[in-house]
Amino acid sequence: MDYSALYPEIILALFAIAIPAVGMMLKDSKFLAAVSLAGVGLAMLAVFMYFYEGLGAVVFDNGLLVLDDFSGLFMMVFLAVAFVVILASGKFIEGEKHASEYYSLILLATVGMMLVAASTDLFVLYIGIEITSISSYALVAFRKKDIKGTEAATKYFIFGGISSAFTLFGISLVYGITGTTSFEGIGAAVGSLVEFKEMIWLALVMVIVGFGFKVAVVPFHAWAPDVYEGAPSTITAMLAAGSKKMGLVAMFKFFLIAMLAIKADWEMVIAIMAILTMTVGNLAALNQTSIKRMLAYSSIAQAGYILIAIAVGTEFALTGGIFHILTHAFMKGGAFIIVATLAVVAIGERISDYKGLAKRSNFMAFSMTILLFSLAGIPPLAGFASKVVLFSSPIQGGVAGAEWLIWLSVAAIINSAISLYYYARVVKYMYVDELDEDVPVAKLKLPKSMMAAVAICVIAVIGIGLYPEYFIQLCQDAARALLA
Repeated sequence: MDYSALYPEIILALFAIAIPAVGMMLKDSKFLAAVSLAGVGLAMLAVFMYFYEGLGAVVFDNGLLVLDDFSGLFMMVFLAVAFVVILASGKFIEGEKHASEYYSLILLATVGMMLVAASTDLFVLYIGIEITSISSYALVAFRKKDIKGTEAATKYFIFGGISSAFTLFGISLVYGITGTTSFEGIGAAVGSLVEFKEMIWLALVMVIVGFGFKVAVVPFHAWAPDVYEGAPSTITAMLAAGSKKMGLVAMFKFFLIAMLAIKADWEMVIAIMAILTMTVGNLAALNQTSIKRMLAYSSIAQAGYILIAIAVGTEFALTGGIFHILTHAFMKGGAFIIVATLAVVAIGERISDYKGLAKRSNFMAFSMTILLFSLAGIPPLAGFASKVVLFSSPIQGGVAGAEWLIWLSVAAIINSAISLYYYARVVKYMYVDELDEDVPVAKLKLPKSMMAAVAICVIAVIGIGLYPEYFIQLCQDAARALLA
């Protein structure tokens, strides 16, 4: 049996198992972070070597898992998110008990995301989702004495359990109807099963509800702002930049491989959900006073944008969706890490607490400005490049014969303009508003490791925005590998 398709997951899992043992001997959080970073780095090296050697699709165990351009790219995205989160966590959880468990759970959650990216079977995909979900429940509740954290973890666990039940029931229906859990096998069978159309529709509804909770699309989004606000900010970064993207990868695989043959039956539903999600997310973000809740509703809106790729369903649309996932991982992950960094030096999580931030830390104010403007789609940043590709895909689809898809582009552009208001409001607080009288004007002394994590995200956002061609090609290769 060829295990080469599983090398990245095996490396990360071994480090996740070893870290608690290391933690029993050494209680130093920074050392545990360094060991975790080494594990992530080795896993990234394994994926990089796959791309470097140009091996083509590497299949494990009769096709249950595959390492190809699609799964490899998303593994790199998930590993990059884990890297910056762990890098920021060394100082963020300094002095906390159970640091080894914290890092181990982050690595296990990342293993689950990577399994989802590599899966070619519904049950393997489900197992990957559950590995990530169970690890995330514990991470959200990491600070057990924090009332908001425990409340957020309880809500997350309840909603996550419900979504898992819906997903599993939908998967069981699909298996009962088609006799297989392979994405390709389902795709080959589902188009000809006209006599089971009602059952297929029921399975679709169940899976949409289940994945909808994971991705926090409207109307299954209510848990996300509370969980994002209550979780430790570094974990919120992982949820927004990592596990949400895992849910979108699962939707790509289910709808664009397994259910592509009956796309005409579900594309309108996904399109309506996309418009509702981006609109509700942006409108709800307008009047938020908490920076974390504002970013949470922004994440909901961004998920609505990415759903456009599923509704359109072309290679070009999928390229745009993958590209926006790539850029959003750095944009939103970096924004939440900035919140975590400022929390370490006792700056609160209300937007008004960011008044005059430029005078106390010009680097943090500049970084937050870059990331927020990229989220809004301001050129020449990464968010602009990915939105151009993604938002133009419905227009291309409309030319091909489905003219109604153009309204997805119209809705996305309008919503992107709306989002600029609440992003610019934060920038105004940082650069225009004066510090409150009771706030010291001294420069902030920020942890270097957390500043490095922020710098990685900012450099990525600027670099991808200035040189998007290479990354678009990577995303196009990934889209082609999935649809092949």
